[in-house]
Amino acid sequence: MTTGKSMARPAAAELSERLHGRVLLPGDDDFALELDGFNPITEHAPDLIAIVAGAADVREAVAFAARRRWPVSVQATGHGPSTAADGGLLISTRKLRGVHIDPVTRTARVEGGTQWFEVIRAAAEYGLAPLSGSSPLTGVIGYTLGGGLGLMARKYGYAADLVTALEIVTADGQAHRATAGHNTDLFWAVRGGKGNFGVVTAVEFELVEVARLYGGGLFFAGRSAPEVLHTWREWTASLPEELTSSLALLRLPDIETIPPFLRGRLTVHIRIAYLGTAEEGDRLVAPLRAAAPLVADTLAEIPYTRSAEIHNDPTEPIPYGERSMMLRVLDGAAVDVLLGLAGPGADCIDLVVELRHLGGAAGRLPEVPNAVDHRDAAFALTTLSFPDDRPPLVVDGMAPWSTGRCYLNFLSSPDTTDFAERGYEPATFARLAEIKARYDPHNLFRFNHNIVPRPAGPKGP
Repeated sequence: MTTGKSMARPAAAELSERLHGRVLLPGDDDFALELDGFNPITEHAPDLIAIVAGAADVREAVAFAARRRWPVSVQATGHGPSTAADGGLLISTRKLRGVHIDPVTRTARVEGGTQWFEVIRAAAEYGLAPLSGSSPLTGVIGYTLGGGLGLMARKYGYAADLVTALEIVTADGQAHRATAGHNTDLFWAVRGGKGNFGVVTAVEFELVEVARLYGGGLFFAGRSAPEVLHTWREWTASLPEELTSSLALLRLPDIETIPPFLRGRLTVHIRIAYLGTAEEGDRLVAPLRAAAPLVADTLAEIPYTRSAEIHNDPTEPIPYGERSMMLRVLDGAAVDVLLGLAGPGADCIDLVVELRHLGGAAGRLPEVPNAVDHRDAAFALTTLSFPDDRPPLVVDGMAPWSTGRCYLNFLSSPDTTDFAERGYEPATFARLAEIKARYDPHNLFRFNHNIVPRPAGPKGP
């Protein structure tokens, strides 16, 4: 059975009786507000919204949709939308909040709607930190299921690498606990396979012993981009794994919420997160400071609770399209091409063109393997732009240096709907599609970077 507007009202009444949370119909108070995510570039139009109050509500909501073969979408913060939810049931997990820190085992248990700032604050009380990303406002679950490329990636790897357990409701409405020793295929697939396999109601992961770091940014005028990019590229070749950095070419609009020195002009921003002393950090970044005249320098020893200051990501919702590409190498020729595409004088529409330095632990398989690929990538290239019909010239222009893959967490907008296969090596994608066929054969969880279920073929003699 498929969805239909005429069926929505009686269905809403039936589902309401089963939930502790709320069920909303189009036109109800708060329906449009509940749809709003941090990135409103994708316009969802579900038949119903279930605002779940706990894991039991998630089981009821998914089972309800499964009986009707309704597609299911899930939203907590709405930072990384792709395929619009057209009909079906949208499950809002934003009220599933809760963080428990075990300082003895140095682990956290986090419920499905929790944002990173909640974990950062709770862990900091014990001198611990999670592998969170550039923005503390993103949801823990969505970020982690896509891999989670964070501020300490070169030292500790992807966030998914430290996950020890997942609690997930699959398309049949059944709850499962997946670990390295139980439901192992599901555990492998969900860590990297995004939201294709069900609704994760809780996740458990290891924390790292980090209370403070040397972090912040170096800002240079756009005219210095050639000197700064070439210096940074050469500088990354000999760094310790304790230092994770990125470089962004910023073309930010002239609006009051942006610092005056960044408005309406090209600026080069190098972001630094170093797990060492300020003295050693100063020594390491000295070549960058000498590359060109500085516009601003915010590097200092800071508590991890201030880690958002490293990237200074937006804190208010804004529609943006995001594209990504994993680079196998960044040589001098690649930098020259990038400067032609996005440097001074380029006809570039992107607000941000970012390079993230990988390698280190991000380039090694974790002790318990998962579906996060890209271990061969040296850099991640990402672009952010206001909604625009023009092709992604920067990403397309850097194709000669690509691994052939993109990082799905850095893809947002409806025109990336069919990009799922680009996020994985062929063998990884084939295994994900086979596991999807077992846990979601009717592809109810398809409003995402979708992995279409594909049963395994017959085994040979």
